[in-house]
Amino acid sequence: MEADSRPEILERYFEASKSQEEKLHGLQMEMSFDARMPKLHKEGKLRALRFVSKLGKITFNTLSFTGDNTIKKEVIARYLQLEQETGEKSSDMSISDKNYKFKLKRLIQVENRPVYVYELTPKEKRVGLFKGELWIDSETYMPVRESGRLVKSPSLFLKKVEFVREYILQDGIAVPKMIRSFIETRLAGRAELDIKYSNYTRAVGSEAEAEAAAHSLIHPPDPLAQN
Repeated sequence: MEADSRPEILERYFEASKSQEEKLHGLQMEMSFDARMPKLHKEGKLRALRFVSKLGKITFNTLSFTGDNTIKKEVIARYLQLEQETGEKSSDMSISDKNYKFKLKRLIQVENRPVYVYELTPKEKRVGLFKGELWIDSETYMPVRESGRLVKSPSLFLKKVEFVREYILQDGIAVPKMIRSFIETRLAGRAELDIKYSNYTRAVGSEAEAEAAAHSLIHPPDPLAQN
């Protein structure tokens, strides 16, 4: 298929994405992390609450952790720190015609629903942008799946980041269902991270109360500053 064969698909996707972003504000969800560093034979599991404020600020509240502290500090905490930072710059990293070139590749079936598959190519090599695929639901024009490789490392600690992110439709918007990441680190080799999302709720009480309840996980030390 030609890149411009169905421009109305992208127009409706951009409209749906804007509506989705607004509706995600004020939403709280539970996250379950399962992380591994095979070369070091280390693993860990963490449960946390993720809260998106009405202004789009992302905060986390850790519920429990089991496993090796290296996994907590060098894999999970770094991921959460990155998500907070990218959340603050979401407009600069959005999947939009400002940041990407789109090419319609094929039409597939996902759970008996037609889904458009687009190839994405970033217009610039910037942190947060990726080269890969975007799947768009043909009825709601919400994202179904995003996958690819970051075109620029977000940290000196990381050499390469590949990911798959899947969504589910809930109350008219697409919410995260699962993320699987494969990360090549400079200090510890390959890391694997699986994240599952559940228990979506609207935060109750004031904005200040909600943000106070959801505090940030540790800020990991700069690996280059370590002895």
